[in-house]
Amino acid sequence: MKPSRLVLLTAVALLMSTAPALSASAAPGAGATAPQLAISDPGFENGGVGWTFGPGTGVGTGNRHGGTRFLYLDAGAGKTAEQTIVAPRDGSYDFSAWIGSAGTGGTYTIRRNGETVGTVDLPQHAGYARYTISNVLLRTGDRLEIAFGSGSAWVNADDLMISPSAPADPEVTSSDPEVAEMFAWAKKKANSWVQLPGTTGPVNVDEYQTGGTGTATYEPTYWAGYANRSAYYSRDMTHQLAGAHLLGLDTENETMLRSYAASATAEHKYFPVWSLNFDAKTYLSIDYKSPDNFVREVPAVFELVEKAAQAYLWTGDRRYVDDPVLWDFYRHATDQFIDLHNSAKDNGRVKVAEGTGQGIFAGAASYNEQDGDDLAEAGDTIATEYQAYLAMAVLARGKGDTKLARTYDKRAADLKKYFNDTWSGAGSGADMVRAYTVSGTPVTGWGKENSVFMPMKQIIAPGPRNDAYLDYIEAQELGPQGSPNIESTTYLPDMFFNNNRNDTAWAWMKKIYGERDIQHVNSSQGPDGDYPEVSFTLVSQTVQGLMGIAPDAADRTVTTQSRLPSGMDWLQAADVPIGKDTITVRHDGSTKTTLTNNARSGAYHWEARFPGVHKKIKVNGVPQRARTKTVNGVTYTYATPTVRAGATVVVQVGD
Repeated sequence: MKPSRLVLLTAVALLMSTAPALSASAAPGAGATAPQLAISDPGFENGGVGWTFGPGTGVGTGNRHGGTRFLYLDAGAGKTAEQTIVAPRDGSYDFSAWIGSAGTGGTYTIRRNGETVGTVDLPQHAGYARYTISNVLLRTGDRLEIAFGSGSAWVNADDLMISPSAPADPEVTSSDPEVAEMFAWAKKKANSWVQLPGTTGPVNVDEYQTGGTGTATYEPTYWAGYANRSAYYSRDMTHQLAGAHLLGLDTENETMLRSYAASATAEHKYFPVWSLNFDAKTYLSIDYKSPDNFVREVPAVFELVEKAAQAYLWTGDRRYVDDPVLWDFYRHATDQFIDLHNSAKDNGRVKVAEGTGQGIFAGAASYNEQDGDDLAEAGDTIATEYQAYLAMAVLARGKGDTKLARTYDKRAADLKKYFNDTWSGAGSGADMVRAYTVSGTPVTGWGKENSVFMPMKQIIAPGPRNDAYLDYIEAQELGPQGSPNIESTTYLPDMFFNNNRNDTAWAWMKKIYGERDIQHVNSSQGPDGDYPEVSFTLVSQTVQGLMGIAPDAADRTVTTQSRLPSGMDWLQAADVPIGKDTITVRHDGSTKTTLTNNARSGAYHWEARFPGVHKKIKVNGVPQRARTKTVNGVTYTYATPTVRAGATVVVQVGD
């Protein structure tokens, strides 16, 4: 039987409902008089309540994306299914839907007061993929129409979603049109995963409970993990955080980080839970069974601390250093947590957090779940612990505790020295130690995330050994042992950018973007491009990676470093949010950078770095004394001009 119509519902009266839909749930602080914009029956689980169905359309079961039901339109022109919503408040929104089409000619359309504001011409793609119409501005009382049109073959749709349009809108232009196209796609796709606060939605949805176990009111959050689960995951969320900030999703980042911090209780031995529903408080049931039986992976504990510091540097938001829930989590994660999980291997005067070697529901040492059994210590854990110490130093300074900051700086330095002198052994490349079993046996060879995180988190000392390990990782990733999971692949541009292998990092970005239409290894996820981590990380890899922008919003400082690959003559990122302001940065090759402070008031102190030792450096055409510094083994020539509000400064080096 055709996927478009495996089983039809007989409740025709339900299918023909024409009443405009309004949600009864209000956004936080909005009050009962201003209900939130909502789609009636977005997953068609109630038989299509609120939808108008023409001939040859309706609700069926079988070829659903989520739940048990879906919308179908039979083959042939002129068939439509629509819903009309009266906007209860002003706002700008993105509208997404999972759609499959066995042919061409189908459409997904949004109309406002009878006028089309966006249409997707559906390609032939029988599997479900996600399509979005963005930035639809609505005023109170506007009539919004969501419409699906038929094509040459069946069209199926399911799981519609409304997102608030992105608060920030950075723009990338370049001599290379591919990077501009990539960034535009990524920011639109990433924002389509943002939940509209106040939405009533299901909880505990997974592949075994497709309808979930109830409903809850969603908080400001975004999807980070599989699209067939109603939750965000700590591993995904931490990797998506910088991209989320660049879209203005700072409230979402803080909400999600705080939810993890609150879950890291003494009862959980200071492990945060692995996943939470979009209400930011209900633990996802597939991953949480009881306080001593839930998914937990040691690197996530430390990445949450590291990324909280990153969020603080981008925003200057004092909640990251003043909120007692967050602060207690940082301290527990970098003290008591390590003490409670450090018994299998003697590491002398330094401490290395450990897993149990008994699988993810007992505490895994590595993100590489296929390699996690029997491991007590892993390269991704020790590397993330190192970065968590550095993050604690940043957060302590933000709090005004310089003594504590120095303590964590020393812990980081001691751990890095121990890793390079002892823990990682004397081998290089495939012979470098990347883990230890619960019996203390060293493990070498390829470990996927276990291996990638060591150079990505920069715990390996710069030099020939680090270079050899990067070569080894690339050879493995390009060979038959490379990860089939796009989630793992998204780390590679970060790893190569952090080690100044710009051409290689850019090549991996292009590979990830170029394979966005390939089916994900999880059949329910859709294509790789619909895995949220892909779009969020391409946003951050453009700004943090290619542009090398590193802020300290609270200190009103910003550092830049061109990482343009060969053949990219210039690249500009406009309206990049830092704190409450934005900046625009342009790199011309690796020798000239322009920065504009778009703020209305307040200067920024800029450190403009250029790789190598250059004899000359000019600021706005005026020669300056050329100064150099070495950072993680790389020598830079730099200048430190002050950029006033509304001003543009150009720094250029020469020999």
